Amino acid sequence: MIKGMLIDFGGTIDTDGVHWYRMFRDAYPMTVSDELLREAYVFGERNLEAGPNCTFHEMLEKKVALHGIGPDSVAEVCYARMKANIENVARPALEKVGLPMVLVTNFYGNMHTVLEEFGLSGLFVDVVESSVVGVRKPDPEIFRLGAKALGLDPAETVMVGDSPDKDIVPAHAAGCHTIWLKGQGWTEQVCSPDCTVTSLAQLPTAIQSFSSK
Repeated sequence: MIKGMLIDFGGTIDTDGVHWYRMFRDAYPMTVSDELLREAYVFGERNLEAGPNCTFHEMLEKKVALHGIGPDSVAEVCYARMKANIENVARPALEKVGLPMVLVTNFYGNMHTVLEEFGLSGLFVDVVESSVVGVRKPDPEIFRLGAKALGLDPAETVMVGDSPDKDIVPAHAAGCHTIWLKGQGWTEQVCSPDCTVTSLAQLPTAIQSFSSK
């Protein structure tokens, strides 16, 4: 029986399954080639520095500056889209789940600040953040830590995430049930989760189906 839920943040809660490369692709002028944008995206991800008090808005500004290929307005476009998604899709869905939840995420040490920024802090029992606990996805141990934070065995939890390689496969290896948020990935993806949704709006119904088994 499922008694608790683990969930990813980046690409899941913030964008409802849209990979951040694709978020930037939609915001940058089409005169920026895909090849150049992919290189800039990877460079920005690897070189971003964010302290514990850094907001997501500030992170986006830093990333766009690191990209060095387009207008500063790209950060504002992406932020507005992300904020609308959280307010209109993610928060309503999470409020209807009806299970205790722990956030399990690869992040920069500022996840609590970001949750406060979007009014999400009260939804989670705890946060298991890679840069804080010293374990990164796809290590299955990070999902065991998430289950432990809920006071549950992994088999009593379900992990929700957008990445087969970083969320679904390792969470399954840790003993969790899995729900794949199938969206617009970095590349074409194949996955064999326990359940698939195409939007977090479908999550409450998916959770109910687990509870009825």
